[in-house]
Amino acid sequence: MKVKTGKVLAGAVAVSLLILLLILWLCFGFTKAFFIFAGIDSAAILAIFIWAMFKYSSLDRRLSMARRTALDGEELRLQYSILRKVAGLPTLFRYEQLEAATDGFRAVLGKGSSASVFKGILDDGTAVAVKRIDGQEHGEEEFRAEVTALASVQHLNLVRLLGYCLVPRGPRFLVYEFIENGSLDSWIFSGDSGRSTSAAQRLLPWEQRCAVALDVARALAYLHHDCRSRVLHLDVKPENILLDEVFRACVADFGLSKLMSRDESRVVTTVRGTRGYLAPEWLLESGVSEKSDVYSYGMVLLEIVGGRRNVRLVGDGPASQRKWSYFPRIVAEKVRQGREMEVVDERLPAGEVEENQVKAMLYVALWCIQEKPTLRPTMARVVDMLSGRAPVEAPPETEMVVVDLLAIDHDDAGDSAAAPPHAGQNRPMSAYFASLSTLSPR
Repeated sequence: MKVKTGKVLAGAVAVSLLILLLILWLCFGFTKAFFIFAGIDSAAILAIFIWAMFKYSSLDRRLSMARRTALDGEELRLQYSILRKVAGLPTLFRYEQLEAATDGFRAVLGKGSSASVFKGILDDGTAVAVKRIDGQEHGEEEFRAEVTALASVQHLNLVRLLGYCLVPRGPRFLVYEFIENGSLDSWIFSGDSGRSTSAAQRLLPWEQRCAVALDVARALAYLHHDCRSRVLHLDVKPENILLDEVFRACVADFGLSKLMSRDESRVVTTVRGTRGYLAPEWLLESGVSEKSDVYSYGMVLLEIVGGRRNVRLVGDGPASQRKWSYFPRIVAEKVRQGREMEVVDERLPAGEVEENQVKAMLYVALWCIQEKPTLRPTMARVVDMLSGRAPVEAPPETEMVVVDLLAIDHDDAGDSAAAPPHAGQNRPMSAYFASLSTLSPR
């Protein structure tokens, strides 16, 4: 506006001087007085011209510098954005961005007691899963620190945490990459309530089940052994294992974590997780460690082999007249009798399942679910056993105290193997919403 006003004033003054010169000529003609006034008038016009040239030349230089600065700033922002993505640093999203990406939080992927997950598309076309956390168990600075720590954890078999959003006195959001083929439970179980017909027809082949088991083991081994601070997932289950477009397994939802002091080897915290995957130390309140994840992994490994839930009600009639079936006890008995193939998912073609692989996976699973945490292998050892780099020895018998805690009838172990899968069992909470994870130092 100032530039435009200056141009108008300079032009008006120059025109006025020219009109004045014309009036003087009409009044005095070519006299000495006319030439004196003409000289003064011309000098004034020349001064205005020189001032305008200097003024706009200086303005042009400033505008040019401003444009160069803006371009340099944009380039720096672009480079910084690239470096943030390469380094795995989380992006701070605005609430309006996430609201637009999820179409007003309409595309619900799943819902839990304290969190909901929505599918969204960012402005650059990236598909994401947006997790809305309603509780506020962490302060803002702690929330930021934990998100940064988790976002820096990168592995081929871990779902990437892309960013977060803080709403003052409102919910908090975590933004994950979206995994196309959904969670493992929809590929190994059948008959879950609420599942669509197309989902119920899914069946993961045996070869891919073996690959998924190894992928998950590698992800947990990385969290436990290769991170600067050990990350305890604390809710390993099929719903938190996602399959990408080539059916590579990605462990999801390490949620929010707590950074523990370096002198702690076990974490005492409130019970969290999902029934059927909790290690006994959760229930005994003796503190948890990375061996709690090992136990949960062993339970998942049994479900991958058997294609059924580890804990379920079987039989007909009302729930009060039905019995609990505990799959690990069935597996232990079959392994003791040398009849390992009888616990394999009966929907799999017999010709594609290798007995040696079944035996190895069942042995590893039974090692992982030992009651005493000290008897369980590390996840690094599990990776070596599943990949054939370490021998798999027969596991010792375990008391399976969980059976007593759940008041499961021991007499149904023999006939429950043939019971219809998931009778009366509701599908657990969907993927992307586990409880909080814990970061524990070495």
